[in-house]
Amino acid sequence: MSNLMSLTWRLLRGGGRRGMLGTWLTLGAVVISTGLLLFAVSANFAFQGRAERSAWRNPVQAAGKATAVEATRGDYVQDRKITVVDLAALDPKADAPPGLPRFPAPGEVWLSPALAELARQLPADRLADRYDNVKGVLGDSALVHPGELVAVVGHRADDPAMTGTRGDTWRGGVPPTKVETLAGTPTEDAQAYRILALIASVLMVVPLLVFGGAAARLTVARRDQRLAALRLVGATPGQVVAMTVAEAVIVAFAGAVLGTVLYGVAVPLLKAIRIGGGPWFAGDLLPNPLLAAGVLLAVPLLVGVSAIVGLRRVVVSPLGVAKRETPPAMRFVRVVALLAVLAVVPMLGTSASVGVVSVVLGLAFLCVNLVGPWVVGLIGRITAKRARRPAKLLAGRRLVDDPRSAWRTVSGVALTGFVAGFLGLLSPGDALAGHAADGRLMLAVPEAKVAVVAGQARERLAKAGVKATVKQEKGLVAAAVGTADVDRARTALDGLVPGHSATSEADEQRFTGQLLDDIATGTVVVLSVSFLVAIASSGITSASSVLDRRQTYALLRLAGTPLEVLDRARRSETLIPLVVMGGGAIAVGVFCASPFMLVSPNISGAITLAVCVTVGFAGVIGAGALSRPLLRAVTDDPAPRPD
Repeated sequence: MSNLMSLTWRLLRGGGRRGMLGTWLTLGAVVISTGLLLFAVSANFAFQGRAERSAWRNPVQAAGKATAVEATRGDYVQDRKITVVDLAALDPKADAPPGLPRFPAPGEVWLSPALAELARQLPADRLADRYDNVKGVLGDSALVHPGELVAVVGHRADDPAMTGTRGDTWRGGVPPTKVETLAGTPTEDAQAYRILALIASVLMVVPLLVFGGAAARLTVARRDQRLAALRLVGATPGQVVAMTVAEAVIVAFAGAVLGTVLYGVAVPLLKAIRIGGGPWFAGDLLPNPLLAAGVLLAVPLLVGVSAIVGLRRVVVSPLGVAKRETPPAMRFVRVVALLAVLAVVPMLGTSASVGVVSVVLGLAFLCVNLVGPWVVGLIGRITAKRARRPAKLLAGRRLVDDPRSAWRTVSGVALTGFVAGFLGLLSPGDALAGHAADGRLMLAVPEAKVAVVAGQARERLAKAGVKATVKQEKGLVAAAVGTADVDRARTALDGLVPGHSATSEADEQRFTGQLLDDIATGTVVVLSVSFLVAIASSGITSASSVLDRRQTYALLRLAGTPLEVLDRARRSETLIPLVVMGGGAIAVGVFCASPFMLVSPNISGAITLAVCVTVGFAGVIGAGALSRPLLRAVTDDPAPRPD
């Protein structure tokens, strides 16, 4: 075994300058795929952490002995939401809320760091006057994100804010609830974000797995020739497999370690992405040790398995590899698999579980990748048959000869087209954005007290110097103020009705607007990851393809083929399948998104698709152009040299 590992190491190091370049390309592919894979997976744990930290504000009704009363409500300043948690102890031994050293005493107020800082910055009549007895700041364990605005207010158990009811006219928050503990349960909003994160992860992880698997097959022709030669001089199939796996795993493990380090370095930048109302704690995005260990194990395993799959020709027919025989054509069953998955898609809908949706999306994604080489081979036969110029003929013959390699060059952008088609159709339009900000504040009031509260509201607003028109409505007191005085009016009306804050219709629609903004941000993040994978994949595989075919290029140059013809042939064998498969992948993505449409497609979705197509084509063309100097280098001396 030691002799086998020694031979593997010698072959890996002794491949020459261009052989080592192929190894560096594989290493780079694994580094990129590992770093982005950690980001895609860690995002799910990050949203889970947020859901768990916010659960204490969503009280669960006590089934046994209650120890506290808890209520939540929304307040606002500068169009930003303040989550107010009202607490009252029923038991002197009640557990302290997360982020607090003890249970708040009646009248005490604890603010989040961001809210405390904002209270110091703004004039007191706009914010600070709402909190009379601030005792300290909340710890991170009580907050969803570093910039969140949260206030925890202590009350007596018989305080009206903790004993009153909140009728149907009051919207948002949770009414006073007797609880056994402050553990709570994740909110529906937090669960919705976790579902969206899972779907986004599927859209990112599948291309990454395809890219990572393809990394094992970079410079595959060079390796196949070398291993076929070893088989012909007496190496056993087991020895060939062992050497290949050892070589792939050594490079993949080094790439996985470097990718993990790269991700750790990128965390300070990634935490600035604003989703769910604010940025992230670094601890949310840092992978836990088990996840990091799992990735360090899974990536080399994936690359090793992919390398073994690519060895079937070498093990079964080393002479065929040495003679450069064209492998057998792929079968139509690949297309049948995709059609079978797409037949399931119309049965899905908004009522389907997230697990089922994720599985179907993942299978559709993988089947597009499975069908890709078959379609590329078909395109190659059509191109070669109809070619009227040497470059097109060379491109067509190349696609027929090795459709898998040609597919690896364009697969990244094609799979990104699937993501763009899926997300572009689902991008909601401005019709769901809610109401614009306004100066009409409302307070929910018991009908018997509407007149009294309306009079008190007029007095408070006049004392604060806020010009307002106060009207009485059924169960409501409405105050119309100038938009510049909204925060001052909120402060003046604070505490007028225990357990209620003055809010506007725009306030009640802010979560909808935030969710739409977050979907847009998530779309940009997912597409950015997909494009990074696509362009990196295209650039790396283009360079690898030149190295694989350097002898072929050299022979063509010896036969008198101009370098420009070879370069045009390379572009054609990339762009022709890209147009067909890119368009097909977009169509499949749109089809997979159709059961989940809540509104008709809008202009932003069309723009997203157009940008994706433009950037994708430009990225592939640019990545291919980067390998042109390598093509010139390997053909400058066209005399074939033994590897």
